[in-house]
Amino acid sequence: MKKTILLLIVAIFAATASTFAQTTPPSSSDVLTKAYAQASKENKKVILIFHASWCGWCKKMEASLNDPSCKQLFDNNYVIATLDVLEQPEKKNLENPGSTEALAKFHGEKSGLPFWLVLDDKGKVLGDSQMRPQGASLDTPGENVGCPAQENEVAFFTQLLKSTSKLTDADLTVIGKRFALNKPTPVAKPAGTK
Repeated sequence: MKKTILLLIVAIFAATASTFAQTTPPSSSDVLTKAYAQASKENKKVILIFHASWCGWCKKMEASLNDPSCKQLFDNNYVIATLDVLEQPEKKNLENPGSTEALAKFHGEKSGLPFWLVLDDKGKVLGDSQMRPQGASLDTPGENVGCPAQENEVAFFTQLLKSTSKLTDADLTVIGKRFALNKPTPVAKPAGTK
């Protein structure tokens, strides 16, 4: 009888512990391997986004990509993969193992978040979220647009999409209009101030 009760207690403890156990996110190499395989199978490119739970612009980027007006356009042309990186100490468990190293590998460690790239199905970088001087290589540091919002950022983003997908000009207009909604609204000044 004592043995049965002990086994029952152990079973309940094990079930409870597994329910509350935090799962480790997949490693960055696993995320990328899966994305490249899917892109190869579906004849698409990969958009890799580095983000963090505290990042407001990361949330805007995700909302824009998933907006009903353009989600299917992205889904038809890209495999979207995300890596969680640069979390606050209390949320480090959200980070994909190896994401910090991947961010550095892709020259995004000084860019801010979100930092994104367009890659082919072999992992070759076709472009990223850094605007650079005309003709500069991808190794040249640029200004990170993060989540495109300003007119020049949206133009940069849609031009990269045009060169890496089968999106039409009409599709790109839809995407551009959606991302333009991310532009911060100016704060109204009180009457009588300049």
